[in-house]
Amino acid sequence: MPDGRHEVNDGWTPREVDMRVPNVARMYDYYLGGKDNYAADREAADKILARAPFTPVLARHNRAFLLRAARHLAASGVRQFLDVGTGLPTRGNVHEVVREVVPDARVAYLDVDPVVVAHGRALTATDDRTTVLEHDLRNVEAILADPVLRETIDFGEPVGLMLLAVLHCLSDDEDPYGSVAALRDALPPGSHVVISHITGDDAVTENSTEVYGQANTGMTHRSRERQLRFFDGWTLLEPGLVRLDDWRPEPGTGRIGAGGDYFLCGVGAKTS
Repeated sequence: MPDGRHEVNDGWTPREVDMRVPNVARMYDYYLGGKDNYAADREAADKILARAPFTPVLARHNRAFLLRAARHLAASGVRQFLDVGTGLPTRGNVHEVVREVVPDARVAYLDVDPVVVAHGRALTATDDRTTVLEHDLRNVEAILADPVLRETIDFGEPVGLMLLAVLHCLSDDEDPYGSVAALRDALPPGSHVVISHITGDDAVTENSTEVYGQANTGMTHRSRERQLRFFDGWTLLEPGLVRLDDWRPEPGTGRIGAGGDYFLCGVGAKTS
């Protein structure tokens, strides 16, 4: 009988991972309609959906924003990308999208979750221009000192720093502002940062905080003003910090409808 730690022998889940603890990346995979999730993830996600049934729509729009922003950066001349808190691979990953514009683009994916890292490495095993590493955004010093990362990313050339739906996994006590600033300072002019982050202050927020408090990472909702602090030292590109469906929408993007104001996003450029 399974003990709850491993429901199936899936071949890529590290043996030390406890499947009884809800996992933010796997919950997100569930919202997107994926299959890389477990009973604890689905149970926790269903509690979110009971109060915020629009969450899967937000997840899809967050992914669509990521791809639009990545294409914009590639078209602007950025040839290497650092995706921190990447989450489980899905259709249209950063390396796939940017190479439609820059065929030799280099991409490094970083995540603290060993499940994400194992799955990402399996997906990119034969790709010598893509690296998947296990790192914690709360320890930027270790990220920047990683020699394997520096084989992929040249910190003397512009970098597209992707921080999608990850900063809200850090509490204020864990100093996410300091982490973003440290990464900013390590990147040269011409680099860009792409950020998306949840917001809100109501019963939906309280439910989210409670549910994710039982998961592998918490969830911190931040106001628009607090999110703008992440762009200190960057030049915020038009249209600024906006809803996911308002950042340079393409034909067919569509509107989110209910819940659209619970997620904000923006892109900043380092000009000096």
